[in-house]
Amino acid sequence: MKILTQTLLASLLTAALWLTPAGAETPAVVDNSSSAPLNSPAPTPYGAVSAMQPADAAASAPVNSSAPTPPDAVSASQPANAAGSAPVTNQAPVSDAAPAAPMNNSATPTAGSAQVTAPVSGGESATQSVPSAAPATQATESASASAPQSAAPDATPAATTPSYAPAGDTTSASQASATGEASAPAAAPVTSTGAVTQDSSALSAVPLPQGLSNADPALEAAASALPYAPGQATMPVAEPQLPITAAINQPISSTISVAQMGQSRGITLTGGQLQSGITFTLPSDEVITNARLNLTLRVSAALAARNTSLQLMLNGQPLGTLPLGATDSDVSDYELDVPAAMVVSSNNLSFKINDADKLLCEKESAQQYQVTILPKTSLHLEGQQLNIGTSLRNFPRPFLDPQRMTASTITMGFASNLSPDAVSAAALVASWLGIQSDYRGIRFPVVRGELPENNGILFGHPGDRIGTLTFPASNGPMLQVVDNPNNPVYKLLLVSGNNEEQLRQAANRLTTQPFATDESQLQVPVQTIGNRKPYDAPRWINTDRPVRLSELLRKDQSLTSSGIWHDALRVNFRAAPDLFLWDGKTVPVNLHYRFPSESWIDEDNSFLNVMLNGTFLRNLTVNKVGLLENVWHRLGGDARQEQYQLNLEPYLIYGDNQLALYFNIKPRADAPCGVLLNNNIKSRIEEDSWIDLSHTRHFSMLPNLSYFVGASFPFSRLADFGQTTLLLPETPSNAELSTLLDLAARAGNATGVALTQNQVLFGLPNGGTNMARLQQSDLLAVSTTGNSAFNQAMLAASPYDATSSTFGVKEPDTLEKLRGWLTGDWSLQQLDADRYFSSNEAWRGFLSYRSPWNRDRLVVMTVATSDDQLLRLHNDLSSAQINAGIRGDTAIITDENGIRSFRVGAQFPSGEMPWYMMVVWYANQHSVLLALAAMLLSALVGSAAWVMLKRHAWRRLNPKQDRDSGRK
Repeated sequence: MKILTQTLLASLLTAALWLTPAGAETPAVVDNSSSAPLNSPAPTPYGAVSAMQPADAAASAPVNSSAPTPPDAVSASQPANAAGSAPVTNQAPVSDAAPAAPMNNSATPTAGSAQVTAPVSGGESATQSVPSAAPATQATESASASAPQSAAPDATPAATTPSYAPAGDTTSASQASATGEASAPAAAPVTSTGAVTQDSSALSAVPLPQGLSNADPALEAAASALPYAPGQATMPVAEPQLPITAAINQPISSTISVAQMGQSRGITLTGGQLQSGITFTLPSDEVITNARLNLTLRVSAALAARNTSLQLMLNGQPLGTLPLGATDSDVSDYELDVPAAMVVSSNNLSFKINDADKLLCEKESAQQYQVTILPKTSLHLEGQQLNIGTSLRNFPRPFLDPQRMTASTITMGFASNLSPDAVSAAALVASWLGIQSDYRGIRFPVVRGELPENNGILFGHPGDRIGTLTFPASNGPMLQVVDNPNNPVYKLLLVSGNNEEQLRQAANRLTTQPFATDESQLQVPVQTIGNRKPYDAPRWINTDRPVRLSELLRKDQSLTSSGIWHDALRVNFRAAPDLFLWDGKTVPVNLHYRFPSESWIDEDNSFLNVMLNGTFLRNLTVNKVGLLENVWHRLGGDARQEQYQLNLEPYLIYGDNQLALYFNIKPRADAPCGVLLNNNIKSRIEEDSWIDLSHTRHFSMLPNLSYFVGASFPFSRLADFGQTTLLLPETPSNAELSTLLDLAARAGNATGVALTQNQVLFGLPNGGTNMARLQQSDLLAVSTTGNSAFNQAMLAASPYDATSSTFGVKEPDTLEKLRGWLTGDWSLQQLDADRYFSSNEAWRGFLSYRSPWNRDRLVVMTVATSDDQLLRLHNDLSSAQINAGIRGDTAIITDENGIRSFRVGAQFPSGEMPWYMMVVWYANQHSVLLALAAMLLSALVGSAAWVMLKRHAWRRLNPKQDRDSGRK
């Protein structure tokens, strides 16, 4: 019995020792370096509910979230029932205690921000810690209720649709575990800077009790080893690498803002839409190792007074909770470390106000509660560029990745002995890449005689040498992808041919169909390159027939809205800039729409709001308006108005347009709160809705630089530039070449057609076929003021003066002044423009005038005082403000004054107009000449009538003499 008792006691003692956590005997140091906001509560014990969030607040699951969540996981916003986890206290450090290593538990305060310390036992002071999310080993759960409604982007890019990536693409920490256990990455700290005067660090990870691991083994391996490629189901642990790591990956860094994700106005949570999300994509050949979210919020005073919080989630996994309490400013900046394992190729970042359900029921004051994620909110990423090999099948990757949402930079390389045919082929490729980049933007730095540092596309003839690389011998057009000798992670695409036609064939092959070969080299077969017809650009709306709105949608768009809280339905379309209508004529838009038929909808105050390019057009009612219709509706008859025709004024239609249709559904005052979140109701625009531009004509007055910057018009009349010649000085600089390629990309983006028929000339030709081409083409030239001979030859028969290193405007002679006065052209600004040219030393801009080689053609010159000024045009043309200010025939841009536009030369009519309509148009435009002609005609007719009447009176008064004169 004694032996049995001793055995039992030993077993109990062993069990007690086994259950005691490691390090429990000695207090551990807690690193709480992240300071809390001034209005933060006392430190919250680990496992307790945060004071900023109700205990029953569940983490919301984003729309279409496909990231699986274990059924036994615990929400980060709910109390953790881990019996073995001790509360975190701010204890004084013990000299012989090994400090615990918390994961992502430090936030660096901004210089000048004050740290607020809280008293702790023992008289010591420690930085206040506010846990807002579970530590690394605590499982998390995304509740399925109240999925956030993603806001549609203003610019409507294809990559910002409110949907989540498939399960295979949203690999989170809970999925990357090698053991299959669900473990969410630790929430990272947030530091508040900028507009907030104190350090309002709202998120800080809580260190785990000593002895518990900080993360899943797979996550730790991912943080220290070669990251996995986005989209893979699991994260492979990297094997020991050889010293040639440069051949495998390359460190990279990038920043993407909310505006670049498609939300140019930011994301606003207000009214009934108190949760929203945004989708962003990353290149598939980049692996993220570090991520930081720089969050800028604007919170309304009413919402701040409620002391609520904002929950952030990435790909269905919680990032943490931000307090929305009152601060010294309504704008607050936060920095949040994002676990790199959560960032994949396709991502959804969502936001939710935690007590949204309570705010939803406060219908009268719901609009007062508002938080805006400002467009400058950005995600900073660091990672590695993977080596994807030299297969042609990858094209346009790695030079241009369709999943990249930021602007791309592609270096174009040429041999030192530059030839026009290589530049022409480069312009063709640049225009196609401009089509692919779409709204994101693209630019083309140029190198000659040396290799690019990164990825690049090289153009040349067999045997040409660029740096250490020589173009291989070939009898025909050829494409080849090779490793960059400077860094094999980067690739070089060689486009070669023996003459202009072969280079055009090779370049055109890149733009036609995807490559089906895994080889790195391709001998291009002979292709037939067709010619375009006038105004047949695929990105321009058809003017031969009515066009259905459904034809103008992207593949990821629809004309249906769900629920009450949604964004507008946006229909984008481009039109030729020279559309013409007579005064009094309008453009009809027929809308066939349907509201939901729920009984709780206030049909008298619900409308379909219609806007075009930001201009409000009309509110379309649910029911027909009128006395008889109202009586019929009260008697139980059907009075629904489901079709309406709008008549748009011609001046409302631009080159780039957006039609916004918003179903503004109002619930009745007695509507229950439960129905307000009902996403089952649908509002839709029927597919037979249309817009009709078939009765417009193509006619305009040129020059007009607003047409050029908006749609590359008139060069894009034939979208392949079949009637355009690109002119450069005899020895163009790299900046001039780069600017020409940027303009080619803008032209391709505007029309959706590559410049397959473009021709490049160096200097003005003296005769031959090039001069014949010049006489039949519109001219687009790029130059700087240093090319005096070229500029003088170009501007000799223009209103501009280039006799010296500076530009000016010629003074019109008496005949030109008289012609302008007679034609009613009284708004010329020659003197103002000449003074502005002479008063600015550094400038860049555009000049346009009637071609002296063909009076029916136009010349546009892109000019700057230096190469540096010329390169700044790329950023200038990315500014909506500068684009809107470019008009007339002279546009000058300076760093100090921005854009100034003038008109210094006469305009001429261009387009398609019957002769009898031209007579009426001339009479309408030239009122002075019409008045003078009428006066002259009246004088002639009056004089003739006066002579006839005088003769008739003489005959009447002298009848005898008249008879006698008749006998003679």
